[in-house]
Amino acid sequence: MFNLRFSPLPVVLALSSLCSSCLFKKSPRSFTPPPPQSQPRLPTTQPVVTSPPPLIAGDPSGNIPSAPATIPEIPAPPAPKPPVRGRPVPTQPKPAQATPPAEQPPPPRLGQIFAPEELRQYNRAIDDSLNRVKRALEILAHKSLNPDQQVEVSRIATFQKQAEQARDAQDMLTAVSLAQRADTLAQDLLGRVP
Repeated sequence: MFNLRFSPLPVVLALSSLCSSCLFKKSPRSFTPPPPQSQPRLPTTQPVVTSPPPLIAGDPSGNIPSAPATIPEIPAPPAPKPPVRGRPVPTQPKPAQATPPAEQPPPPRLGQIFAPEELRQYNRAIDDSLNRVKRALEILAHKSLNPDQQVEVSRIATFQKQAEQARDAQDMLTAVSLAQRADTLAQDLLGRVP
């Protein structure tokens, strides 16, 4: 008997070479566009126009309807009737007033409501800041300042005035802020001026 030793390797190699993608691969067909269609050619000769149709002599207004010469009058709409509610009361003329009307008090202003202790604290802070600003402005008035420093002095005076106006208008938070701003600028300028 034959001793055949069966090895699967040659069979696998043979089958793989036959089944490779190269054998079964089809090359893609390239797209070829259709040929362009030509437009039909129009005749180059122009049509000849014969003479226009003859006009019929006669009254041209006979074919066109005539418009009215004037606008028709439209009656005015009727006046609305007053509603009837019982018997009307005759009105008597009012006597002329001898006294001028009393002046009305100004409407109440809107604003924040502060406790008395808060008002005292805000007023104290405003007074302290404005007093320091006044002293600084008095000192700066006796010094020789360059134009930039003079502009700062006018800015400090403006903040001081605005703080006083805000206090008069009962806008305490704005008044405190403006007074502190004026105080800060004044102290800064005093530290820079010799």
